[in-house]
Amino acid sequence: MQQQISLITLGVADVARARAFYRDGFGWEPVFEMDDIAFFQMNGLVFGLWEKAQLERDMQRPCAAAGSFALAHNVDSAAAVDSAIARLVAAGATLLRPADAPPHGGYRGYIADPDGNAWEIAWNPAWTVDESGHVSFAV
Repeated sequence: MQQQISLITLGVADVARARAFYRDGFGWEPVFEMDDIAFFQMNGLVFGLWEKAQLERDMQRPCAAAGSFALAHNVDSAAAVDSAIARLVAAGATLLRPADAPPHGGYRGYIADPDGNAWEIAWNPAWTVDESGHVSFAV
């Protein structure tokens, strides 16, 4: 099986609010949207927002609690971490952890989107992010 992820879908309480957060905070524009769903074309995968109750019916199980995982958005400098976190908080995110340098290197902080989903905003000098947004893990 090919090593790839095609789609990540978050179940959200209010799709309009979530769509506005990802548009205003991250600057992402949906490629498809309706009242109860929105899809964003990313760098090799699609990111979706779907009304939580509908996602639960589709999966035939309750959504996991927010915060049981963290998504990450890598940027090209430590300064970009600080500015991204400031922009996201201004757009409605909750600051979970101010940016700092972890023992393993780089610089990162955490925010939660309006539904409580955790995002790490990070820069790591050993990871490259090309102009199309593809991240390469350097060992």
